[in-house]
Amino acid sequence: MAVERYDLAVIGGGTAGLVSSAVSAGIGARTALIEQHKLGGECLWTGCVPSKALIRSASVLHTLRHAADYGIQAGGRANFARVMERVHAIIHQIEPHDSPERFRAMGVDVIQGRARFVSPEHAEVDGRRIQSKRWIIATGSRTAIPPIPGLEEAGYLTHETIWALRELPESLLVLGAGPIGIEMAQAFSRLGSRVTVAGSATQVLQREDPEIAAVLHRQLQREGITLHLGSELIGVRVEDGAKIATLSSPAGQTELRAAEIVVATGRRPNVEEMGLDALGVEVSPDGIVVDATLRTSAHNAWAAGDVTGPYRFTHVADYQARIAAPNALFPLRRKVDYRVVPWCTYTEPEVARVGLTEAEAREEWGDRAGVFRYQHDSLDRALCDGEPEGLTKIIVDPKGRIAGAHVVGPRAGETIHEAVLAVRQRLKLSDLSGMIHVYPTYPESLKRTADAYLRARFSGGLARRAADLAVRWFV
Repeated sequence: MAVERYDLAVIGGGTAGLVSSAVSAGIGARTALIEQHKLGGECLWTGCVPSKALIRSASVLHTLRHAADYGIQAGGRANFARVMERVHAIIHQIEPHDSPERFRAMGVDVIQGRARFVSPEHAEVDGRRIQSKRWIIATGSRTAIPPIPGLEEAGYLTHETIWALRELPESLLVLGAGPIGIEMAQAFSRLGSRVTVAGSATQVLQREDPEIAAVLHRQLQREGITLHLGSELIGVRVEDGAKIATLSSPAGQTELRAAEIVVATGRRPNVEEMGLDALGVEVSPDGIVVDATLRTSAHNAWAAGDVTGPYRFTHVADYQARIAAPNALFPLRRKVDYRVVPWCTYTEPEVARVGLTEAEAREEWGDRAGVFRYQHDSLDRALCDGEPEGLTKIIVDPKGRIAGAHVVGPRAGETIHEAVLAVRQRLKLSDLSGMIHVYPTYPESLKRTADAYLRARFSGGLARRAADLAVRWFV
């Protein structure tokens, strides 16, 4: 068997693998990129791109149905097959960005097939022997299917398989109240499915600040989505072509009937059948174990993206790849810094976050932590858009520096970036108040929250002392 030799070989053609290989080839290393399916990974084919395209179609339909609120006579209904055609058209429109031809033009050898390690320096890929001095493992993750009696027999959908649908399910039971589950629940509800969400968490979006999550919770209920939180699915059976799910909660057991079940109960890393033992890589239930430089327990292997955790986001995979590739090729090594990791859930309203929640800040600083809020029902842009149900919440440390920011409302995913920079640069909330913001915009909510901070700071004793000084000066 002929041996093909590389300076760096990357396994996995999702975001982390694509960025790693582009960085490696860009600095002149002989680079291989090994992918068993299609380049682009989950983000392109089953994740970010199709879900956001679907959400947009559902949003347009929702706006049409509520056009009378804006003085417009309109109406609409979903042609679900056409909606899905649009989703796939957008995937194929973006596909060239991640195509093998584009990466080969960069100098990357793109190899199709499944890699299996046979030694620390060798892997076999469908009969080919690949030798590399260094490796980056970027094999991603997949839906974790819970071991529920009857679920496999009844059949289910995941965010990976749902895109094959061409007929809108009459009813949908979504298992999981995290970002994937809630995004799909709202989109399918707006398109016309009767949707129920069941999850073991006691709130939607368990990782979010409870005040922020409550705003979204109310909106989902207004749209007719049924929420069974704090519940557990204990069994599924099929009757007359319908799936009957049995939920257990502290209040007792409930049976729900649905045409389809969507499983969105978490992720598991893709680490099986790769021969990682031959490479010497340690694996935990959360994924490949890495140090702060993204190096694995093997001296010549690094890992990036969902396969490592702890933040399974496309933008974090990109960030990790830009650290892993140079670290693999050069002796001076950077460390990852997860102190400022933003994210957004693309529901309506959007939910975005960076930094600490109020509970986390209270745990660290107690009553010295500052919490400031601004309701969007007095935000001019939100009122113009007819979107008053929003909230901006900012957490500050005892010195007034911004330690966390949370936004629920339209365009929260864009608004949050001002706060991301503020947290990263350790700015004070007063710095945001002093900025000139375009009017009227949603980021003004950050400025208004900062104004609330200044009012609190300069009220009471400090304001009285300033008044006393003014009297003494002028009298």
